[in-house]
Amino acid sequence: MTRSRTVRLSVLIATLLTCTPAAAQQYPDRPLRFIVAFSAGGAADLLARTIGQKLSERWNHQVVVDNRAGAGGVIGMQIAAKSPADGYTLLMGSSSNLAIGPALHANPGYDPLKDYAAVTDVANVPIIMVVHPSVPAKSIPELIQYAKARPGQLSYASSGAGATPHISGELFRRQAGIELTHIPYKGGGEAVAAVLGGHVQMSFGAVSTALPHMKAGKLRGLGVTSPKRLASVPDVPAIAEAIPGYEVVQWFGVFVPAGTPKPVIAKLNSEIRAVLALPEVKERYAAQGVESQSSTPDAFGAYVSAEIIKWKKLLKEMDIRGEQVVR
Repeated sequence: MTRSRTVRLSVLIATLLTCTPAAAQQYPDRPLRFIVAFSAGGAADLLARTIGQKLSERWNHQVVVDNRAGAGGVIGMQIAAKSPADGYTLLMGSSSNLAIGPALHANPGYDPLKDYAAVTDVANVPIIMVVHPSVPAKSIPELIQYAKARPGQLSYASSGAGATPHISGELFRRQAGIELTHIPYKGGGEAVAAVLGGHVQMSFGAVSTALPHMKAGKLRGLGVTSPKRLASVPDVPAIAEAIPGYEVVQWFGVFVPAGTPKPVIAKLNSEIRAVLALPEVKERYAAQGVESQSSTPDAFGAYVSAEIIKWKKLLKEMDIRGEQVVR
């Protein structure tokens, strides 16, 4: 390479490096898309719409929530992975699609570590087991007894095969020693609607989705998957009170396609964390039983990596395989 070409290349690299922070300062200068891999009405949708609304107000550019449900969230995940890495496509990821799904399936259709860059975690959303009022059981022990007397006759809904609520139900079924039929839907809102309509007897899903219907007396909460009771539903016991050692945590966070410039990711992290710190956002989440939280991109990325390792180990120990849950 000639000296002149070397100089031109050096100038080009220096220019690109210099422009990246400047571009981040101007970002965003047009509307953004916020992909949710589940249908409207569920926890992921609630979180994304709240954050999207506040970001729209701060930036004066609309953040459009794009629900791309299907295949247990795989469709939305694939769309996000193939989107331009320019900071204008966000993804509301979860433990369902970035930890449990990849742990269940050798090839889920995307790579949770290579296809996305972590921005920040957003919340832990506890999962609750609810039943239709026609089910006479008023507690976990009563439900177990009721199910054992009717083997294979009870069904439960979830937000999708392999999603965290589904694994919660599968773990409960195994540890309780009962037979339950799993009915997957495209999101938590659809799963709860199925119980409300009497199409299934019970469901595992986000507290935020079920809580309004519980308050209206249309659903009965029997247990939460967290190790302790929740402040939002203090009268609902932890499932662990009846089945010691039972625990499932569902988390959500914001991601962008891999290759998105780090200055843009840093700005997104700062802006989203500022939104999560707003009193009105905290109050709205708390009222829905959502535990908001946030961290740095590196810390959250490391957490996701650890979660994949953890779930691979747990699912192997429980002998739960991909072909068993996709039904």
